[in-house]
Amino acid sequence: MALDTRALGRTFEPHTYAVGREKIREFARAVGESDALYLDLDAARAAGHRDLVAPPMFAVVYCSTAIEQALFEPEVGIDFAMLVHGGQEFEWGPLVVAGDEITTLVSVSDIHERVGMAFYGFASRSTNQRGELVCSGTWTQIVRPRP
Repeated sequence: MALDTRALGRTFEPHTYAVGREKIREFARAVGESDALYLDLDAARAAGHRDLVAPPMFAVVYCSTAIEQALFEPEVGIDFAMLVHGGQEFEWGPLVVAGDEITTLVSVSDIHERVGMAFYGFASRSTNQRGELVCSGTWTQIVRPRP
């Protein structure tokens, strides 16, 4: 398998996501989160937050359009018929709350071959409207060889 690594290091256009109160509740319920900070506005405010707090893995929501742009870029060269999600890792900063606007920037951080499979790494950096880094992510996609 000869990999095209020309996209390595490429950074894509930033995407901004407006965090909504109901999206936080929907996400929390969908993943089984029951902490009142994610569901009850009064509880979140009583704890000192200006609005509902987003669960940490809500990062996949506000990062999604930015990471999708990179994944679907033809220059990157991912064969989706053979794609397997390899994993994701996050480091979080300040909490994200309803009303925040999160801007995510994604770049291609790695393209390599191992045991006949292609590995694509992406790095994401998400900042809030105050310029604070709320989340950095590493996303790994694996493309199996065609039979």
